[in-house]
Amino acid sequence: MNTKNEFKRIMESQTEIALATSVNDVSNVRIVNFFYDESAQTLFFATFGDNDKVKEFEQNSKVAFTTVPHNGNEHVKAKGNVNKSSLSIYDIKDSFISKIPDYKDTIEQAGQFLILFEIKFDTATITLDFENIDTYFLV
Repeated sequence: MNTKNEFKRIMESQTEIALATSVNDVSNVRIVNFFYDESAQTLFFATFGDNDKVKEFEQNSKVAFTTVPHNGNEHVKAKGNVNKSSLSIYDIKDSFISKIPDYKDTIEQAGQFLILFEIKFDTATITLDFENIDTYFLV
């Protein structure tokens, strides 16, 4: 398996992650759309500012995620840190819309209320199937 190529392919083709948080030994998970910027080695997602996960990020910035496979078992999973981005959803809207065309409606209707977050991570586990699993080192 060419781990780097498979990482790139999955991050480009899959549109959702299951994002896990934990605060005071209480875990939570939710599905969010994402865009991965390869040059910045950063995963971006947006959410509404009054959402519970925003409060959770403030209490514990350590998160885990897995892409949500829609065909077979192919996915990427990683652990990292989440932070509010210095960018806005409008700064990277073209990238989001290119990946998820329907996201254009979300940005047009609610973009002013969306806060952009970034997840940085150093390694990821790439799973193609039960026999092809490998670790990809981003740094």
